[in-house]
Parts: sequence; structure tokens; C-alpha cells
Amino acid sequence: MPEIISGGGKNADLASESQGDAYRRIVSRFTVMEKKIKIDDLKVGMYIILPTSWFKHPFAKNEFSISEKEQIRKIRECGFEEVIIDTAKSKVPGVEQKPPEPQPENTVKTQSVTVVPDELSEAIHDKKLPAQEKAKAVQKHSILMIRNLLDNPSAENIRDVKKGVAEVVDLILTDDDTSYYLMNITSHDFYTYTHSVNVGFLAVSLAKALFRKSMAHDMHELGAGFFLHDLGKVHVDPAIINKPGVLTDDEMEQMRKHPDMGHKILLDTNQLTNECRKIVMQHHERFNGMGYPKKLKGDEIHLYGKICSIADVFDALTSDRPYRKKMDSFKAMKLMKEEMLEHFQKDLFEQFVLLFSRP
Repeated sequence: MPEIISGGGKNADLASESQGDAYRRIVSRFTVMEKKIKIDDLKVGMYIILPTSWFKHPFAKNEFSISEKEQIRKIRECGFEEVIIDTAKSKVPGVEQKPPEPQPENTVKTQSVTVVPDELSEAIHDKKLPAQEKAKAVQKHSILMIRNLLDNPSAENIRDVKKGVAEVVDLILTDDDTSYYLMNITSHDFYTYTHSVNVGFLAVSLAKALFRKSMAHDMHELGAGFFLHDLGKVHVDPAIINKPGVLTDDEMEQMRKHPDMGHKILLDTNQLTNECRKIVMQHHERFNGMGYPKKLKGDEIHLYGKICSIADVFDALTSDRPYRKKMDSFKAMKLMKEEMLEHFQKDLFEQFVLLFSRP
């Protein structure tokens, strides 16, 4: 899974600094294990420190290991001439690495990881943060939250993520300005965790429009279902998910198992609510009966599954995929209307299109 980690911690205070100030601040921390390197010399496996504040680049943290060449391309597009690499944390042949420190006998080294970053709640409740900046912060820390969960989908982590998602849902329900920006600044990388967050924002926004006058729906559990709709992909071979071409029949069979796998994870962790069940199992069903896993059609598909299906397809079209480039929002909606409308319930799709009108 590509390495994208959230901002926060020792780099969070860089957010208010200029790029030059941030770079000097980082340089002042240099140890013998950190050195500057030209962008053209970057390699997969290097651990880098970006010389700018966390919201001025497309990554979720200033420091991370490069896991694929696509990340190097994005670093170059940011306009940096040099970055800092930590040779102790890099895993590249020929790059000096610091030998591991000896551990005391009969001890186990553990690391406590908080699956939901504190910065997510801080951004949500910061009343002084402009809507556009709040949306960027919520997006970045939501991506980290889902990434952490996919690394370890334990019962405790799923419970914690549901609480984090509930806060995001409340923000979307009560703050139209931030909600609008959340739908329009979504990252266009089709990593499972990024896609899950994008679909979460879009589907909760559509549910908000549909259920605004109703008290019959648990919006927190709906949000959990939307954000966790692809949870089962943790058991799908990443080579299949990231394949730059058409899947074979066997590979497609494996891919089509992820709704059942997600259902099983939630069931085994005692986190399977009715809302989550409908969404996880039905987000790939199609109104004309051509979806999977059960080939449901029309009203056999629950409304929650129909909502997620629209958001899921839209984000897939507007994100870079291994086998094609992203479309802009207008072209994606045009394609969905002209070539795929039989996949969706027409009135729901029309309501979805209206979401992109400025409130």
C-alpha cells in the first residue's frame, strides 16, 4: 500500500510559516543522518522531509518514505529543487543507514498508534479556520484515519474510526460552506483509503440532501458505511487493485469478493449495523441488474446502496487510475448521464448533480 501519512506532530506548527522559514527550520534540525538531495536523485525507498508546510503539497505529511515513482513526479511538480532525506530511515541500496539500536533482553518494543488523528477533531471544531482551509485539513486527516484503519482493521480501530467519521458527518450536516469545499477539493489519487474518504464526503452530502427533512435515518452509521464501503479490499491482492490494465476473469473474481470480505470484517468485529451491511454489500450493484455480488436490480437495491454506488462511480471517473487518467467533474457527469444512467436511479443521480451548485 502506498505510503501517505498525515500531518501533525512535530511538523504541525509549520502550517503558519512561509516556505523559506519552514525550510530553515527543518535545516536547523539536521543531524549526520539527514542531507539535502536534488529532486532528480530521488529514488523509491528514500525517506524524505519536504521543505514546506503540510497544506502546500498533495501529501498528508511532510515526512514519509517514497513508495512509488508517482510520488516523485508529484514532488517535482511542487517546484522543489531539493528536499531532505533521512538516510537512517531510507531503504535504498547505497544509502547509508543507521544500525538498529540494541534492545534490552526480555523486552518487547511496542509503538502506540492513534488511528484517528487528534488534528481531525481540532480542524473540525476550529471556528476561526476558513471553510476552504478547514476542508483541506479535514480531508488530509480523514485520509490518514482510513489509511491507519486499513493497516489494522481491528474492532477497537473500527470503533474509533466510527467516532471520527461521526464528527465529519456532523460537520457536513451543519456547515454547508465546508461541505461544498470537501466535495470539490477531493484528492484524485485512486488509493483505497483516499477513494474511501472521497466517497464518504460525496455520499454523506447526497444523503444530507435527500434526508434533510427526515429523522428516520442514522446519519452517523450511514457515514460509517460510506467511509468503510471498501473495507474488504484489505484482503484483495494490491497487484490486482493497482493493475494497469483490464483484469483477467480470475482477477475480477477476486475483486468481486471485497463486498463479502468487508461484510465479514464488520461482522467479526461486532461492528456490522444495518446501514453498514446495506452499503458494504450493495455499493457495486447496478439499477439494471448488471452489478455484483448478487446482481440485484431496481428496488431490490437499498437506497443506501444506490447512494454509495453513484458516489463510488463518480470518484472512480474523476481519479487517476492505473489504466487511465482522471476526468474532470463535468465530463464524468456527462458520461454517467449519457452512457451509464441505467446503472443508477435517475432521480438520485439528478440530485447528486445538484450538489455541485454553490450553496
